[in-house]
Order: sequence, then structure tokens, then C-alpha cells
Amino acid sequence: MIPWLLEGLQCLLTLLLAPGLIGFVRLLKARLQGRRGAPLVQPYRDLAKLLDKERVVSTQASWIFHAAPFVVFASTLVASLLIPLVAAPLPFDRVGDLIVVVYLLLLGSFFLALAGLDTASPFGGMGASREMTIAALAEPTIALAIFGMGAGAGSTNLGEIVARTLAHPGSTLGSGHLMAFAALFIVMLAECGRLPVDNPATHLELTMIHEAMILEYSGPYLALVEWAAQMKFFLFLALLSNLVCPWGVAVALRPGTLGLAVAALVLKLAVLAAGIAVLETRLAKLRLFRVPELLGVSFLLALLAITSSFLVR
Repeated sequence: MIPWLLEGLQCLLTLLLAPGLIGFVRLLKARLQGRRGAPLVQPYRDLAKLLDKERVVSTQASWIFHAAPFVVFASTLVASLLIPLVAAPLPFDRVGDLIVVVYLLLLGSFFLALAGLDTASPFGGMGASREMTIAALAEPTIALAIFGMGAGAGSTNLGEIVARTLAHPGSTLGSGHLMAFAALFIVMLAECGRLPVDNPATHLELTMIHEAMILEYSGPYLALVEWAAQMKFFLFLALLSNLVCPWGVAVALRPGTLGLAVAALVLKLAVLAAGIAVLETRLAKLRLFRVPELLGVSFLLALLAITSSFLVR
């Protein structure tokens, strides 16, 4: 029963810590820019406020508009069952690997793009087009980068990659890991709508990507979409930290070990979030036609990572 309880713990951690991680990044950015900034709990307050509001739905909307928030939220939450957050391996590792995780995240993006088109809003259609362009370039990079990390472990299962890296770090960790980390980091910025690809704090419709698709959402629907976006950011950072630096992930299911694993996860996420906050205060948003060039660099890094994993043994 303990492994199944751990799966529930991973879902609970994703639900509870994801808004706080976003609040931490916003607070750090505000302090770096000389502002006081909103408190760490502000994202939780925003979600509670949205859940209590009435939803307003366009007369042009079909069932896709109503279903999209639930599909986006559910697919992201299911992905949290397959990503090793605090322990590895876990029961659901047998039914999903990196391919399943990639397509679960892509399923949410696909339905969100459909919802942007569904209301016949010009800004929604523009955001959906941009989102699909980025997804077409980003998803192969994610798969290649994790394949590069999994080649040394001999598996595409995320839990197995973490467990074998912890057991045999000398034979699984190599030069390709650094390039895979860089590739995943760039893709994370694009997929999660962070600078320099997108500005999560923008209010200019012509520069929006993710936010343009959800302009028509309000109330509980908007809360689900925002919460799913926060969980996606949390899961990407967890992937970056636990695949490249898996130390701290529990392989022995004991209370003390699990407590240390949760503390290690929070610490690694805080370090990555601090790096992102510093990066976003130093970079300006790229022009849209320059984004494929940046993602092309990430794809090349992922390709070099998987090549290095086979050539350097």
C-alpha cells in the first residue's frame, strides 16, 4: 500500500506546491527589480477568488470550450503520477514512460489551442497558432533530451532512469547530461510561457501566446487553466532537477528517507526558480520569428546529448 500512497503524495505535492512555486518566482523577480512584490501566497488567493466567481461563456463556444479546462487540468495531474518527484520507482512507472508524459502534456496544449479557436476570437486564434508552432518544435526536443539521459540507464522509464542513476552514477552520468539539461531548460521556458519566449505578466494581446488562448475564460474555468499551467511549470522543474541531479530522491520507502526526499525536492526547485527569476530580470522578450531559432538550438543540444550518450561510454 505504501507505493500507492506515495503516488497520491506526488499528486498532492503537485497540487499544493505548484502555486507556491509561481509565487516564489514572482516574489524574487519583484525583489530583484527593487519592488516589494505580492506575497508568496498570492497565487493561492487568486485561485480561491476565481473558483468563487461566476463563469461567463461566449455564445460561440461549443463543448470543446467547456471540456478543455478539465482535460488540461486532468492530463497535467496524471503526468505527475509518472514523474519521479520524491521516490523511484513507483507503481505507475510500469504503465508509462517519457513518451506518455510528453503526450499527456501535449494533450493539454492541444485542447487549450482548440478552446482558443472555439470562441472565434481573433486573439484566441492567434495564440493557438503560436502555441502549436512552439509545441511542434518543443515536444521532439523533450523526447530526445530524455532519451539521451535514458540511454545510459538503458530505459525510457523516468523512475528507472532516476533509480539507475542513483545506483550507478559513474556509468549513467556523462557529458550528454549537461547538454540535455540545457535543452530541457530552454524547452521549459517555451512550454511554460516564460521569458524570453513569452511574458507571463504581459497585458498586450498582440504579444501574448499562452494568455491569448485563455482570454475568454473566467471563473472556475480560468482557475483550472491557471492551476494546470502552474502544475506544468512545477513538473518541468521537477524533471530538470530529478533527472539531471537525482540525489535526494528516495529509493527506500522509509518515513525519514521520504521526509528528506521532500525537503530535497523543495530545495532543488527553489534553486531552479531563483535561477529563472534572475534570468527573467536580465532578458527581454524575443521577437516571435526568433523563437524557432532558440528552439532550434535546444533541439541541436538534445541531438548532441543523445549522440554523446552512445559515443561516450
